[in-house]
Amino acid sequence: MNLKDVFHPLELARGPSLLNRVALAPLTNQQSNDDGTASLHDVEWMELIAESGYGFVMTCAANVQANGKAFEGQLGIYDDRHLEGLTKMADALRKRAVVSSVQLHHGGMRSAFAAPADRVGPTKNLMYESRALSNPDVKELRDDFIRAAKRAETAGFDGVEVHAAFGWILTQFLSPALNRRVDEYGGNFENRTRLVREIISGIRAQCRSDFQIGLRLSMERYGLELAEIVQLARLTIEEGEIDYLDLAPWDINKVVEEGEFAGRRIIDLFTEIPRGNVKLVVSGKIMDASDVCDALEDGFDFVMVGRAAILEPRFPKMIQLDCNYRSPEVPVTTSYLEEQGLSDPFIDYMKNWDNFVR
Repeated sequence: MNLKDVFHPLELARGPSLLNRVALAPLTNQQSNDDGTASLHDVEWMELIAESGYGFVMTCAANVQANGKAFEGQLGIYDDRHLEGLTKMADALRKRAVVSSVQLHHGGMRSAFAAPADRVGPTKNLMYESRALSNPDVKELRDDFIRAAKRAETAGFDGVEVHAAFGWILTQFLSPALNRRVDEYGGNFENRTRLVREIISGIRAQCRSDFQIGLRLSMERYGLELAEIVQLARLTIEEGEIDYLDLAPWDINKVVEEGEFAGRRIIDLFTEIPRGNVKLVVSGKIMDASDVCDALEDGFDFVMVGRAAILEPRFPKMIQLDCNYRSPEVPVTTSYLEEQGLSDPFIDYMKNWDNFVR
């Protein structure tokens, strides 16, 4: 794959085309206000990123219910009071013709900032002191995801991503280990995937016809069964209501160690699925120019960069200038991150990462 190909436009089934194949991943930054409204830091970060050469930019995970807050300083999208700040974030990206999306999130039983009485999941969990959602509660959760998508649309974003990865509430519903419900949202594969599919269908029905929808999936951990995630990917592609499928492996090159897929790279199980107009995007240790080219060569339509973008927010411009570009080695200093344009709260959060800030 020639690096020049990375900077060719990419047309999605709906909405605006991406100017290139490099996207900013939904980075946790813990810099929003306590009530979930976007802070000046959030807006300034979007302004910086808008100038940095990305074809597609996603916000940090925005919680769709007040009791779904999983991080300090998490962005919210569960109330109309969030619209003013979200609109400023969307405006910053639109001025540079960057395709924009809000990642819709709920922490579920892992909502660290919810009181135990308000901490919820598909079933009761003693470790997290969470209670089971009632059937009406599940439907309200579904509707709040859909209402959040409408707010993103009102704010001026081009689309949303439904976050069903990394152990948050939608992963909890997908997991046979964590979801022991006996109603239509638990039990067999069809029931455990029902909530995700109803959210996607509801967003597609309620938002404008060119509104873009993505789905982020984990393929491992959290009690997930890899064969089921492959099946869900195939199903959502066939249903035709999403515009892209976002795969979130911890390592893009990880090989399955046991079971029916032993010896195969996890990502290959998904790139071989016929996908029509649905695009496939991946993240996971994409740090250098060569990693971007390798991912596209593997069959992905575009890539999401996370850690590499924190170390160098202008990552797309850097790889366009230098086909041998490699991300800076970690750990880096606080002053280095300040020079890159990260806010104090963002840097404080990065200090929690092993061997990232010295």
